[in-house]
Amino acid sequence: MTRKINIAAAQLGPIARDEPRAHVVNRMITLLHDAKHRGSEFVCFPELALTTFFPRWFMTDQAEIDAFFETSMPSVETQPLFDEAKRLGIGFHLGFAEKVMIEGLARRFNTAILVTSSGNIFGKYRKIHLPGHSDHESWRPFQHLEKRYFEIGDLGFPVFESAYGRMGVLICNDRRWPEAWRCLGLQHPEIVMVGYNTPRHYPPAPQQDHLNDFHNHLSLQAGAYQNGTWVVGAAKAGIEEDCELIGGSCIIAPTGEIIAQATTLDDELINATADLSRCQEIQTNIFNFAQHRQPWAYQPLTANPADA
Repeated sequence: MTRKINIAAAQLGPIARDEPRAHVVNRMITLLHDAKHRGSEFVCFPELALTTFFPRWFMTDQAEIDAFFETSMPSVETQPLFDEAKRLGIGFHLGFAEKVMIEGLARRFNTAILVTSSGNIFGKYRKIHLPGHSDHESWRPFQHLEKRYFEIGDLGFPVFESAYGRMGVLICNDRRWPEAWRCLGLQHPEIVMVGYNTPRHYPPAPQQDHLNDFHNHLSLQAGAYQNGTWVVGAAKAGIEEDCELIGGSCIIAPTGEIIAQATTLDDELINATADLSRCQEIQTNIFNFAQHRQPWAYQPLTANPADA
């Protein structure tokens, strides 16, 4: 039986360090209007979509750091996004820096949520594969301090039943790790949302800079094909505070084929009609896990990293 949904990726161009959230939200609302015009039912916004990518700076003042975090969602600044999405009848994925109190302690995560067209949050994921470093490395032209500012996510890799299909979430660096995809794949997702902020330049291995676009799509396409799921990848792109971020926002079929891709490094919406029934072409055939997986042989995957 055919089950179709019009899905969209809402790429964002650069966000300045001093750009107010309200201005960013207005940009996102403009993209929602474009999505409505194209008949889209669900939109994927990028990782840390509300601010500039602040882990590129080494900061020691916790108040300065916390200014980039959200303590509620929706917040006063983001409520208009929720309201307009509800008015338009569109669901969305939103990445943001989350500060939450758990058992009296402040915890900070790189988080993404899934929101229905009625404005209700139906899913949350906290990034597990944090890249970069935690100490100041002055030799770098810019820092990548996610390990300093965020904790490893504590929600696992959930898949959520929704009116849009079975939906999972990965955030940026997660997409490079096949273990993350397979944890979702074992739950038979139909759509996986992936927001990312990826620098063009990788200081520890600059000889790979020219491959960053290729590696982005390679990871997303492999994840889609090997797990039989649609994938929506949404980038923060362009030259942001002197750091160039790749674009390449895309929508990928369960066969691994890119069927829509952004062509700019600015705010841009792409969309496609996803036939969710096509997931079964992969999930019941070459990647039929029940028939072909051999979990007994995969024990090294869960070994202590120090022993690897």
